[in-house]
Amino acid sequence: MRQILFTARETASLSEVPDAFDPIKAGDVRGRTLVSLVSPGTELNWGYLGDTFPAATGYACVFEIDETGSAVRDLAPGSLVFASGPHAGRQQADRSQVTPIPAGLAPETAVFARLMGVSMSTLNTAAARAPARVLVTGLGPVGNLAAQVFTRCGYRVTALDPVDSRRASARAAGLTDVRASFADCKDLAGHVALHLECSGHEQAVLDGCKIVAKRGEVVLIGVPWRKRTEISSFELLHAVFHNYAVIRSGWEWEVPGQPRDFSFHSLSANYAAALSWLQEGSVKVDGLATTFSPADAQAVYAGLLAQSLPSPGALFDWR
Repeated sequence: MRQILFTARETASLSEVPDAFDPIKAGDVRGRTLVSLVSPGTELNWGYLGDTFPAATGYACVFEIDETGSAVRDLAPGSLVFASGPHAGRQQADRSQVTPIPAGLAPETAVFARLMGVSMSTLNTAAARAPARVLVTGLGPVGNLAAQVFTRCGYRVTALDPVDSRRASARAAGLTDVRASFADCKDLAGHVALHLECSGHEQAVLDGCKIVAKRGEVVLIGVPWRKRTEISSFELLHAVFHNYAVIRSGWEWEVPGQPRDFSFHSLSANYAAALSWLQEGSVKVDGLATTFSPADAQAVYAGLLAQSLPSPGALFDWR
């Protein structure tokens, strides 16, 4: 089986690995991968720039089922499903871990449900309710989709990124309030109920703590992979205390994976909703990723690191 592996620092390779899926379990489905989506932040910083090799990578794919276990009744060979699977030529997962793709939805579009799910966990857990004011900072694929998701749900969204191309992409997706910096957001001071920080930049966190309304939330969706400023903890704590700000992790898995008693949300329900919104066109992904062959893995990750690809994200087409 073909699979993309990180084999050394800054080295990605399409490798042959054993296909260890036999025998299929009663509750499993398996089949051939059609597309898989790169998560630029996590895959670059945790894997491509990591220190443990070899390492498998990837957590978003669409595959076509060619075999089902004896206990699976609602899916058949030929069905297309979304899963949090790796960059590999074949997939196998428990039925509960896959979500059927709506008829007519292209796999290249459906796979973005994974990145939509990142901010949908915050949608589930945030204190602010629509039509509250939301600020999204960092308009890479996750931030762009977060801004669209919260707009789709009735929030008043302001999206912010210093990069011209990312602002243009956000506007092309239908976002109307797109700005370049916090200097452009003085009119929002004291009115932001929820700040979704998707850039991983500590200056944006501090600025968010200063701009939110009293008791406003600043949710860290972007990972602070490295130090970028000389901001002191005093500056951040001062802003939190005197602005009554609530700062917390945007940990995606705070929401349970599957529906359960006493919980009104789940990751699987979020993925199903994301796929529905993608199908109806209320969330758009045009321009968020360029499609490549898995054989081009090294060039893809190097290009993402250098920010030299024609888009902020990348898809692998396994067909």
